[in-house]
Amino acid sequence: MPVETVSVTGWGRTAPTVARLIRPRTYEEAAAAVRDCGARGGIARGLGRAYGDAAQNAGGAVLDMTGLDRVHAIDADAGTVLCDAGVSLHRLMEVLLPLGWFVPVTPGTRQVTVGGAIGADIHGKNHHVSGSFSRHVLSLELLTADGTIRTVVPGTPLFDATTGGMGLTGVVLTATIRLQPVETSLMSVDTERASDLDDLMARLTATDHRYRYSVAWIDLLARGAATGRAVLTRGDHAPLDALPKGTRARSQPLAFRTSRLPSAPALFPEGLLTRTTVGLFNELWYRKAPRFRTGELQRISTFFHPLDGVPHWNRVYGRGGFVQYQFVVGEGREETLRRVVRRLSARRCPSFLAVLKRFGEADPGWLSFPLPGWTLALDIPASLPGLGPFLDELDEEVASAGGRVYLAKDSRLRPELLAAMYPRLEDFRALRAELDPRGVFVSDLARRLDLHGPHL
Repeated sequence: MPVETVSVTGWGRTAPTVARLIRPRTYEEAAAAVRDCGARGGIARGLGRAYGDAAQNAGGAVLDMTGLDRVHAIDADAGTVLCDAGVSLHRLMEVLLPLGWFVPVTPGTRQVTVGGAIGADIHGKNHHVSGSFSRHVLSLELLTADGTIRTVVPGTPLFDATTGGMGLTGVVLTATIRLQPVETSLMSVDTERASDLDDLMARLTATDHRYRYSVAWIDLLARGAATGRAVLTRGDHAPLDALPKGTRARSQPLAFRTSRLPSAPALFPEGLLTRTTVGLFNELWYRKAPRFRTGELQRISTFFHPLDGVPHWNRVYGRGGFVQYQFVVGEGREETLRRVVRRLSARRCPSFLAVLKRFGEADPGWLSFPLPGWTLALDIPASLPGLGPFLDELDEEVASAGGRVYLAKDSRLRPELLAAMYPRLEDFRALRAELDPRGVFVSDLARRLDLHGPHL
């Protein structure tokens, strides 16, 4: 089983640490890796798209699970797939789309493994309709700290601790997932502009129920009357009769086609993402968007995963990397969202990747992020002066409103706020103490936030 000592970091590239990287190729090798991960424990890792330190383990073991990547069985009648946890959503799309099925939930990248999707309980543009990824997991196999493999099903404490549990209950080996039927591999997309944040929120509240997928890009550098201006993009899977006759798309309606642009250079010029350059980009992006357009046909990759077309796009933030900050506040807490957006705009944070979505009903995962309400995610260069104290203040405001930050994207939350954000934290710690008394499964995130509890 390949083992090497390497530097490991999250997608934000902010806090690299050194660990022993182990690459199991069989379930038996995965079990052996768990038994032999050493005093500093181990954590499973997929494709490395967690932005912070969730899949890092300084001085310990990191289990690269991407070698376990088999699709075992597809039930095209029932719309389910059984696959290894190391299978990526990209691979599932390649296999499933020609059969008329799509993954039930996808985030902004398809370069995520099924195990990572479960551990982070990922959400997408369809949360207001479909919930998080775990809602569509019918069962999973979990390798626990004692070396046994347990079949875990919804409605059990172990399932609720694992979905959103950031890999700290064990290593997911396989999962059975319920799928979404589609007639084509294209999306029918409506796009419109919103003049400010209130206009955007009113449009989302009034009409989101008409769409399966919905997301808004926000210009966080706009101020005054334009604060929170946005481009709202919504859509659904295009039906076959929406495709023009006599075209390649109509003759091959379920073909999965992606786009690819040149990779970002390894050494991107420092200081390129300034308030001026990002402000120019944001102005151009807002102005080029149509005031109102309906029924545009887009590839799945264009609608869901535009940044996947730019390999290593995270390099554009320079050597210092970037912080992705995502929070959610509940229905009735709109004024908190307004205050945070005003503060971000006043602070002139140079973010060109800022998106707002509405969440629907929460899923039962004890550390699952979504709750019914509003979520805002933004990328900020880590080198921005005073960023840490500023985000600490936002954390306080979010927590006081009953909201929370997303652990899969976090790299700097203070541990004393965690219990206020995640009310089931003590249940999670208690189950871990029973299931993993020696602290076999641990990560830099778990140590920083004391997710494993005081028993370790």
